[in-house]
Amino acid sequence: MAANHNTVRPWCPFCGVDVGRPRHPDERRMTEFPVGRCQCGAVYSSDVTGHNVGAAIVETLLYACGENAELAWELLPEDDYLTGRIENYDEVTHEVVAKKNVDGRAVRGVLYFVRLHTEMRDLAERVKEKKEKARGESGAASPPVEPRPKAGAACKADRRTVKKLVSGRDEDSLVSLCLNDKKTLRLMQRMLYDADEERRWRTAWLIGSVCTRVSTRDPGSVSELLHRLFDACSDSAATPWGMIETIGFIISGRPDIFGAFTRYLLPHVTDDSTRNQAIWALAEIGAVRPDLVRNTPFYTLFHFLSHPDVQVRGQMARLLGNIRAREALMQLIEKSGDTETFVFCGRNGRMNEMTVAGAVKEAVAKINGEKDK
Repeated sequence: MAANHNTVRPWCPFCGVDVGRPRHPDERRMTEFPVGRCQCGAVYSSDVTGHNVGAAIVETLLYACGENAELAWELLPEDDYLTGRIENYDEVTHEVVAKKNVDGRAVRGVLYFVRLHTEMRDLAERVKEKKEKARGESGAASPPVEPRPKAGAACKADRRTVKKLVSGRDEDSLVSLCLNDKKTLRLMQRMLYDADEERRWRTAWLIGSVCTRVSTRDPGSVSELLHRLFDACSDSAATPWGMIETIGFIISGRPDIFGAFTRYLLPHVTDDSTRNQAIWALAEIGAVRPDLVRNTPFYTLFHFLSHPDVQVRGQMARLLGNIRAREALMQLIEKSGDTETFVFCGRNGRMNEMTVAGAVKEAVAKINGEKDK
C-alpha cells in the first residue's frame, strides 16, 4: 500500500517531539478527556469533537497542576504557562489527518497543550507530592484486582437476572456479570427506585461494594455510572431516590480513583430532598480520605449543626468528626446536650441509630486525637 502523505503522527508544539496516545488517567472526574504528557513537561488532552475548547483547556490545566484546582485558578496564561493546539487529530488512528476525514469519517479532534513555566511546574510537583503523602497517611488501601471473567461464562445481563442477584445480595455474581456486560450497572441503578427507604440504602450499599471491586478491572464503567447518577440528581423532573447514597458508597470505596467527584456533592446539601444524604456521603468519604472533603469549601456547612432537622444535625456531627474539623470544635461542644436520635447507614449497609450528643462525643474525641469509641 502506498504511503499516505496526508497523515502524520501528532507532535508537541513546544518541543516538536512525537507524543503518545492520550489515555484516561487512573483518577476519574466529572469532565473527562483522555490526557498525556510529553517528555518536555507539557501535558495535553484530546477533545474528539473539537467543540469543547473551554472544558478541555481547564482539564489540561488541572492535569498540569496535579488536580489542584486552587493552584490552577491562580495561574495566568503567558505569565505562568503556555498553551498550544494541534487540529485535525483522529483518536482512532492517533494521527493528524490533513484532509479532515478517514474513509468518509469526519475528523474534528483537537489536542490541547499546556506547559507550565519551570517555577510553576516545580510548585505543582510539590503540591502533588503533598497530596500523595496525605493519601498515604489516610491508610486507605486499594482492593485486590478482580480476576478476568472466565471464558465461556454467562455474559448477558437482563432485568430479571439482575433483580434476582440484587435481591439475594449476590455480590460475587454481580461483579462477574458487570465485568462481562457493562449493561449490568445500568440495570442495578434502576433497582434504586424503591419506595422502601431502608431497602434503597441496602441497594446503594450493594452497588457501591460491587463498584469497588469492578473498578479494579474496569474503572471506566463505574465512572460512567457516577456521571449518570449526578445527571439524574440534577434532573428537577425526577426524584433522586438512592442516587446520592450510591455516589457516597462508590467514592468512599475507591477514593483513589473517584475522589475528584467529591466536590460535586456540595451543591446537593442546599437541596432539602438530598441534604441528609449529601452530608452523609461527605461524612463517609471523610472517614477514609478527609483531605478530599477539606479541599472543598466545607466550612460553609458549619451552620447546619443548628438545623431544625435532627438528621442534618447528626450527620453534620459525624462529618466534622471524620474530617477532624478543629475549626468547628466549639460549635460541636455546644451540641453536647442534644439528645434527639437520628439514623445513618454504616459501611456494612445496615442502619444505625445514635443521638446527636453521641455523635458529638465521638467527633470531639476524633478531633482531639483520642481513640474512636
